[in-house]
Amino acid sequence: MSSNYRDRPEAIRALVQEDRVHRDLYLSDELFALEQERLFARTWLYAGHASQVPNTGDYWALELAGRPVMMVRQADGAVRVFYNRCAHKGSRLVTDESGNAGKFFRCPYHAWTYKLDGAPLAIPLKTGYEGTRLKECESGRGLVELKNTAVYRDFVFVRLSDRGPGFEDYFGEVLRAIDNMVERSPEGRLTVGGGVLRNIIHCNWKMYLENINDTVHPMSTHESATQAADALWQGRAPDEPKPMAMEQILPFGSGYDFFDKMGGRVFANGHSVLGINFSIHSNYAQLPDYEAAMREAHGAERAIEILQRSPQNSVLFPSLSVKGSPQAIRVIRPLAANRTLIEAWSFRAAGAPDLLFERAMTYNRLVFSPMSVVAHDDVHLFESMQQGLKAEGNEWVSLHRNFDPAELSQDTISTNGTNELLMRNQFRAWARYMAEAST
Repeated sequence: MSSNYRDRPEAIRALVQEDRVHRDLYLSDELFALEQERLFARTWLYAGHASQVPNTGDYWALELAGRPVMMVRQADGAVRVFYNRCAHKGSRLVTDESGNAGKFFRCPYHAWTYKLDGAPLAIPLKTGYEGTRLKECESGRGLVELKNTAVYRDFVFVRLSDRGPGFEDYFGEVLRAIDNMVERSPEGRLTVGGGVLRNIIHCNWKMYLENINDTVHPMSTHESATQAADALWQGRAPDEPKPMAMEQILPFGSGYDFFDKMGGRVFANGHSVLGINFSIHSNYAQLPDYEAAMREAHGAERAIEILQRSPQNSVLFPSLSVKGSPQAIRVIRPLAANRTLIEAWSFRAAGAPDLLFERAMTYNRLVFSPMSVVAHDDVHLFESMQQGLKAEGNEWVSLHRNFDPAELSQDTISTNGTNELLMRNQFRAWARYMAEAST
């Protein structure tokens, strides 16, 4: 397949066919650079959660699509996002991941200072700038704020480019996944807890995102883990309470029919929900006191609706995967064409029992930790695929399972849980954003 994709939108579109994709999507450094400029800049990326900056002056620093940014809590309680760059020479203002700036930011290089809202505050040797053009140019205006920032139920999203869809238009119905997660708190409030599990995988980010919607691999990829769990639990009475780890790992071996019947749904812009009927999270032990608190907070009918909805994964393309139960998210941070950072975060639901938080923490450790008995299977195969795709003779990756030409003309489709439509939907969104010119 030809390179030099920047000025050839037709070549980019040719990489994503109706039922397969070209290996360049995973291997090409040129395409990865274009993704930073087009896909990741023009879509809405998850930046963080407002609970990570609870007090005035608190900041949370990270990289989004290769750009250094920071969430900052303002004196009026708002959360705003700025580029983490001094307007003078470009030094990052903060190098710690989190902290409190006090009443202002101070650059460690030349001590230029900025208010929490990004406005310039003071510079040393001020008289040396009199009569110059400093105030007329970007360097004199202070920090650059990312104006396209949306805070949805304390989840903070950013669109880096001035081009691209509005927040509600972009996400649409898939935002209900966040609603369900937040409303599992009787008080309607979540806080990040327990730190973060980070795993750098030597594979393209799209491999990981595909796998989130892949229900066929658990029976083979995770066979050893589920067989070991089965062996430990053999001979127990069916109604014997399971330890939390058993409760969470045994369903991975449920079989093809289970995963197929759980169902899935796709939406415009690459978003999806896997497990619209049920999932491996649907049969956790009941908590009567918590359920009573939920009925009191939301009403009986709404409480049942919230608690019975436990999708396997909800993907807010391209950077976020949400699990309402357990209350956990994964954030996909692409680093290079062959390197991806995965973050797994747990949430505490205000007014809910600690057991819910323990479920989130246990699940993340069990399934997403770098030392997980589940994750190491996936990581091995992702890195194997990244190398295997360099082989000659077949430049394409198959996405044929359950393909139906009718899907090409629809945005929202409900389907069976093993249909590769959920993956095809992601790549079609990818192609649409990537084929748009930069100007």
